[in-house]
Amino acid sequence: MVGTHSEPRFAGTAVSAARIQHFASMVQDGNPAYWDNDFATQVWGGLVAPPAMLMSWLIPPPWLPNGQRPVPSIAIRVPLPGTTFINASNDVEIVTPIIEGDRLKVVEEVVSVSPEKRTKVGVGHFVETCDSYYREDGSLVATNRNTLFRFTPTELP
Repeated sequence: MVGTHSEPRFAGTAVSAARIQHFASMVQDGNPAYWDNDFATQVWGGLVAPPAMLMSWLIPPPWLPNGQRPVPSIAIRVPLPGTTFINASNDVEIVTPIIEGDRLKVVEEVVSVSPEKRTKVGVGHFVETCDSYYREDGSLVATNRNTLFRFTPTELP
């Protein structure tokens, strides 16, 4: 699957002030770009989504009234052995601020899959992906390079 790209996956809802401010309150971040609509609009064109929220905008809800099932991340769909996974690394580049009202889509790509590795937590493979996030108009807003370790845990003595 290396080189495979997913179909675009669209966020179910637009970036919202409520979610921005809920996140900022959870991490106690008083940045006026998250709280002060007048300031944020003058400087950025609207309230800004904290960079740490990037992946959250595209997490599918676990249930929808139309019965549509959530599509798992492409990294999970790579056919490998392993009963669980952990995040090994993450590198995000924000190209332009994500603003309240933006409706995002993501295209995922499998960049690499390692040979089998034996680690202290178990035996498995590292799966690197690169996710590209776009606005509705097609402009790139961010990229996210992520590496998951998909493995079967080592049994403890």
